[in-house]
Amino acid sequence: MGIVMFYHLTRSTAEQTARVLITRARGQGWRLMIRGTETAELNRLDARLWTTPDDSFVPHGLAGGPHDARQPVLLGTGPVTNGAKGLLLIDGAEVDPEEAAALERVWILFDADNPDRLSQARHQWKQLTSAGLPAQYWSEESGKWEKKAEKA
Repeated sequence: MGIVMFYHLTRSTAEQTARVLITRARGQGWRLMIRGTETAELNRLDARLWTTPDDSFVPHGLAGGPHDARQPVLLGTGPVTNGAKGLLLIDGAEVDPEEAAALERVWILFDADNPDRLSQARHQWKQLTSAGLPAQYWSEESGKWEKKAEKA
């Protein structure tokens, strides 16, 4: 069983934070799934990962293609199908405790300016920690990422 890490976005965008987390996960040799709820947002992220910045290519693909199982980073709205050890959730995507327990890491990114996402993140914290999963809450309010809470 890994850990669930909640990232409360107050200064960085989900894309900026995702890039850092993707780099770390890939540095560990992990495959990664990025799960969202909005196809348009996943398509936008897909395009940005191919082109921006010029020196930081992220090998990835959109779910539903013929090679999903081989993708090092897979973007989609459904289940993990690429053998990922890490699951990054954006746009209010969710994970159930059983799925999270089978992964090395789950990252939940939520925007400080969206009260619905904040409420949803609080609900997920309660749901996942009540199921016995360790979790950490990170905030960048001070200008750098700081761990604000942890539940073992």
